[in-house]
Amino acid sequence: MDVLYRPGEPMPEAVLQTFDTPVLKSFEIRKENFPDEITFYGPGLKPHKTSEFSGSLKEFVSISVTGNNCALNCEHCNTKMLDNMLDLPSFDGSLFDMAKNLQKNGAKGVLISGGSNIQNQVPLLHHIEDMKQIRTELGMVIRVHPGLPDEKTCEALADVDIDGVMLDIIGDQETITDVYHLDASPSDYEAVLDRLGRYGIPVIPHIVLGHYFGKMNGEWAALDIIKKYPLKTLVLVILLPLTGTGMESVMPPSLEEIGDFFETARLSLPTTPILLGCARPLGSMKIKIDQMAINAGLNGI
Repeated sequence: MDVLYRPGEPMPEAVLQTFDTPVLKSFEIRKENFPDEITFYGPGLKPHKTSEFSGSLKEFVSISVTGNNCALNCEHCNTKMLDNMLDLPSFDGSLFDMAKNLQKNGAKGVLISGGSNIQNQVPLLHHIEDMKQIRTELGMVIRVHPGLPDEKTCEALADVDIDGVMLDIIGDQETITDVYHLDASPSDYEAVLDRLGRYGIPVIPHIVLGHYFGKMNGEWAALDIIKKYPLKTLVLVILLPLTGTGMESVMPPSLEEIGDFFETARLSLPTTPILLGCARPLGSMKIKIDQMAINAGLNGI
């Protein structure tokens, strides 16, 4: 992920503007707890270019330890999100070998991800020793998509000293059952946050707005779960209907619902950095969503 604007630099005048809207209480809360800085990121999963910035896919690289295989075939993904990741099973070498090659080409960090088994666990244990080597010998940033890691996986990840675990937190049973096809409950997601916290692993939970076929079903419950635990950062993303999935024709939540949730998140976590993630609708709606994120007091986009 490329950083387009770095903390510590004066905020551009356009960012300081409130886009002709009243100053929200959530923005005042942000000003009370954070400096006048905002960070903009360039996504690492696809090429991007504007008149001011040309992003590179080489700096932070996503790797799937399962290729494009996943046992869940979730309605919003259907393995499509794995397609843009490097396919480790087809690589002639270990995870460490792949990371070493990537570093030679300019990579500074890796996201280690993959498809899940039927318990929504990404098979990471086989790669723990490689991760340790990547960390100690290459000094690369390591972030992980673990799914719902069990006790053994959390213990192993703690030994790696990773920079962060990124996982969706779901507060709605229908979403877990109908979207993820998973035999689990919201309490299982809370248990994972507790487990990661006990091992001192930096947690970067994600909440997907509109996760239940575009409807806001369990997002507030997910926020209630998350705010009980220490976080590194909270990332908010919005359902982006993908072609070839069960949600390709679904409409995302309304701008009003999205803006209300941004404000609620900021008020609920006044001292926690909150980012708007790269997964969100495109076009004119994206521009309005980005404006609302800044107005609501989020820390980065």
